[in-house]
Amino acid sequence: MAKATKKQALGRGLSALLKDPENDIQSASDKNADKVVGNIVELELDAIEVNPFQPRTNFNEEALQELAVSIRELGVIQPITVRKIEFNKYQLVSGERRLRASKLAGLETVPAYIRIANDQESLEMALVENIQRQDLDPIEVALSYQRLIDEINITQEKLSDRVGKKRSTITNYLRLLKLDPIIQTGMRDGFVSMGHGRALINIENKKDQIEIYEKVISNSLSVRETEKLVRDYQLRKETGVTGKSEPAAASSVPEYVSESIDGLTEYLSSKVDVKVAKNGKGKLIIPFHSKEDFLRLAKLLK
Repeated sequence: MAKATKKQALGRGLSALLKDPENDIQSASDKNADKVVGNIVELELDAIEVNPFQPRTNFNEEALQELAVSIRELGVIQPITVRKIEFNKYQLVSGERRLRASKLAGLETVPAYIRIANDQESLEMALVENIQRQDLDPIEVALSYQRLIDEINITQEKLSDRVGKKRSTITNYLRLLKLDPIIQTGMRDGFVSMGHGRALINIENKKDQIEIYEKVISNSLSVRETEKLVRDYQLRKETGVTGKSEPAAASSVPEYVSESIDGLTEYLSSKVDVKVAKNGKGKLIIPFHSKEDFLRLAKLLK
């Protein structure tokens, strides 16, 4: 208990230091900056503005109320992170749920880590730290990845190193943004999973995407069932066969092929289709969606 009291007192002392206009800290080289940057400081909630770069847009009100009750009882266990923008003014980098819940709990101050960063660094910190969260929906993650690529001019390979994810994982998320907005909304609202989205993305026609998506919702289809529905659709498009019946050749895929196709699809991060003739000969069809995607596939195949 004594250790916690000492830490809290230190935070209050640093808060007073930050309110001294004659010794305002604007950079890491300023006097007393080493005492503030990286330490936990109690900041007034009114001095913190929301980060405009925050990738997260959906906040569950019930969950916020529950967090507010916890904060009211136990305090803010994990400090938020802010960056200093001017005298006694800070901008949130990460921890918006904790900030919102602290306001609901009636707190006047909140523990915070202070960082000094420009707008680009702030955007990168906000995006990377939010991507690591477990409660972001797949579309929020995909949008965060896309913003890092577009606004910080970072490649998928460098992004992979930065966020600690496989490049194929990042590619799978980015492909979700090609889905019709109605399906993206369905994923954000939890009607379908990322697995459903990955299956539906193989349908280029948006109208057909929606038609199959509606079947998935109305029949509560699993990911496997959705993948089969997409394969049936693609087969009908290629052969011109209409109705529910399938050509006889479609049911003659050898077991050794069906057992391996999922692993190959996962490795390539692209839906792989297979056709096998009665004599045992066959071919693999690997679609690509851009020059970059083709070069990525070619590198993996080599």
